[in-house]
Amino acid sequence: MAEKNQSVVTVLVALGANLAVAVLKLIAGLLSGSGALLSEAAHSVGDTSTQILLLTAVRRSERPADRQHPFGYGKERYFWSLLAAFGILVSGAAFSVYQGVHTIVEDSEPSTYAWVNYVVLGIALVLEGTSFLQATRQVRTEADEHDQSVSTQLRGSDDPAPRAVFTEDLSAVIGIVLAGAGVALHQLTGSAVWDGVASIAIGVLLTVVAFLLGQTCKTLLIGRQADPRLVRSVWELLERQPEVDDLVDVQTMLTGTDRVLLCARVDFVDTYTAGDLEQACMRIDGELRERFPDLDEVFIQPVPRSDPDLRERVLRRYGRVLAD
Repeated sequence: MAEKNQSVVTVLVALGANLAVAVLKLIAGLLSGSGALLSEAAHSVGDTSTQILLLTAVRRSERPADRQHPFGYGKERYFWSLLAAFGILVSGAAFSVYQGVHTIVEDSEPSTYAWVNYVVLGIALVLEGTSFLQATRQVRTEADEHDQSVSTQLRGSDDPAPRAVFTEDLSAVIGIVLAGAGVALHQLTGSAVWDGVASIAIGVLLTVVAFLLGQTCKTLLIGRQADPRLVRSVWELLERQPEVDDLVDVQTMLTGTDRVLLCARVDFVDTYTAGDLEQACMRIDGELRERFPDLDEVFIQPVPRSDPDLRERVLRRYGRVLAD
């Protein structure tokens, strides 16, 4: 629940910052005629719509399981995050590239309102920087909780919201620097080509951001395995159980943020009765959930390790090391 609340705070801070910055950049772009500022306005509008989609993702993914969705709605967070990535591409990147090409073709003179651009970019840098610090704080906290580096946490996190905000805010700061450089070079040289090049660079930057976020959401939607360290720990716990003769197979899948489905195929000791195994499964289930709170559903299936069909399936999935 704490992580969920932190994700909401991170998204709300980013939403407020992007909305304010979008209005300021639009006014400055219209006054000065700067393509780079108009591209940055589109960038901020895209980020604002992204934050709304991410907020929707967090809210809707927390709905409880029902008859139609027995594993809950956790993956809705990934669906809405994928839409957010697509929104960045359409509303930000495409417009920025178009605006850049248009600015280069027109090649207008610098506006007398060029000074407004610097004021707005300075304010935008402060607001975007504040949002970026909040996103960085959340990612760093989660990385510390999982005992791993920030880069590893960003790559392996099952919550796309903080990663999306972190990546967007980082690109926003870079975009502000690019826009400032384009405006300054336009003033110094009198050529609008620099302004247009800055706009195109911002579009390329947004394309990269959209692609990275889209790839992350695609992996999560398809059904990614849980953290390998969790899988390894589950494996070790199951192998230590006195009723377990051998552990044949362990499968996991992320069904949402901090939600893991676990299926374990176990070869139990043959001398135990059916009643003994029922009690053992209940006890093992309780131990697993107590030690690993992220386990949302646990299935323990008794199977003989000598079954050739099952062994072949495990062999195809993991290779000979685990299959043996």
